[in-house]
Amino acid sequence: MFRSSKDAIFLFLRGINTNTYKTQSLQPIVRYLHTSDRIEGNQNGTKTSKDDYFAAIHHISNIVQRDFYMERTLNKMRISIDSELVYRVLRACSKSGTESLRFFNWARTHHPSYKPTTVELEELARTLARTKKYESMWKTLQQMQTLHGLIVSSDTLCFIIEEYGKQGLVDQAVQVFNRASKIFRCQQTVELHNSLLFSLCEVKLFHGAYALVRRMIRKGLVPDKRTYTILVNAWCSAGKMREAELFLKEMSEKGFNPPVRGRDLLVEGLLNAGYIESAKEMVKRMVKQGFSPDVSTFNSVVEVISKSGEVEFCIELYHEVCRIGLVPDINTYKVLIPAVSKLGRIDEAFKLLHNSIEDGHKPFPSLYAPIIKGMCKSGQFDDAHCFFSEMKVKGHPPNRPVYTMLITMFGRGGRFIEAANFLMEMTELGLTPISRCFDLVTDGLKNCGKHDLASRIEQLEVSVHQRELGIHLSTQSNRSPNPMSYEVFEDGELM
Repeated sequence: MFRSSKDAIFLFLRGINTNTYKTQSLQPIVRYLHTSDRIEGNQNGTKTSKDDYFAAIHHISNIVQRDFYMERTLNKMRISIDSELVYRVLRACSKSGTESLRFFNWARTHHPSYKPTTVELEELARTLARTKKYESMWKTLQQMQTLHGLIVSSDTLCFIIEEYGKQGLVDQAVQVFNRASKIFRCQQTVELHNSLLFSLCEVKLFHGAYALVRRMIRKGLVPDKRTYTILVNAWCSAGKMREAELFLKEMSEKGFNPPVRGRDLLVEGLLNAGYIESAKEMVKRMVKQGFSPDVSTFNSVVEVISKSGEVEFCIELYHEVCRIGLVPDINTYKVLIPAVSKLGRIDEAFKLLHNSIEDGHKPFPSLYAPIIKGMCKSGQFDDAHCFFSEMKVKGHPPNRPVYTMLITMFGRGGRFIEAANFLMEMTELGLTPISRCFDLVTDGLKNCGKHDLASRIEQLEVSVHQRELGIHLSTQSNRSPNPMSYEVFEDGELM
């Protein structure tokens, strides 16, 4: 996202062992974390690079996760702590429960000016729940409620309930659900019911799940799409297709129709459970009866089936559902066009692309790049070149991966002059080629006797690297002079 001085930060960190820090060497890294520099910049009005800030956040996160003496190292860094920094570090350490708790406690106890907020507390609670540190999680939540009056939101409670369900701890999930209104002053909403429903279905307690749905209805809550999806997916994954159908039928008779059609829910449930053949048969029955699946359901079916290699079935299904009224969206074409192009059906890929244009979609690189690649694989380099020129006018501008693919495919096909032209073209657009592209083109030109052009490409590579270095150095020079200067030596140590 922010690229201005990432290389400099990496130079800082390259030779440093997180277990043997020197206070002097760490201060240039964290100077961006002091409040005055981070928010407003220096007295001359220049703002500190956000890339430096996030690189330093990444460095602190590595310390939290890997340094056994974390607190001692962090104290040497003399960081200016605020809510944003704590939240970003906790989010970066989302897989390290104990270490995240240690960092949170260090921030609270060593920096009296820092007052925890609900944002950091909820992130910490999610991390502790995710890493099964339930006792520490509840102790921290109770402590924060007592000291600071902080209470987690219903979304976090839903997350905790579902994490209990994933571990098979249904009793604990039920306890959290029952305590939501009393302790956390949180209403038992549809979302909270859905989370408990998810936990019950995770351990195949279908009778309890169905009883919970009936309880929702008695309390006047209306089941939403996720309510139906959770139950249908669970029944389908357990091979209980009949029960899923009866549930949808019963809910319909009671006047609670799902936001999407029951057949679509069943198809998606079968796909999620891995029953691809059953999902195919159900879709074929729907189409034969004149019913088109929902476009999102159709996209899911096509994506799963095309990955299994049955692209021909997807093409036939696409034409059939379009005849009975389905209106494809852009995601439909994002799935079908690459799959068809990979199969070598270039004519069919062109038809799909033209259909997407007629539907009002401007071609994305992800739509026309697979067609170009398929044409190159079949040896149609001239046609691919013409089509690419047309897409530059009619479609969205090509990006770096498209040019990389073009250079690679034309180079493999022995069309090194065209590959060199693509290389120059992308540099003129401000896109930096990868080193492999330069090597491929220069070696190919030399092998076919085009030494002058190969020399120009080598000069272009040098100028591109110099330009990148110049941008980096100009960014460094625009910063305010820091009283603690530093040098990077060959061994990577920062002094």
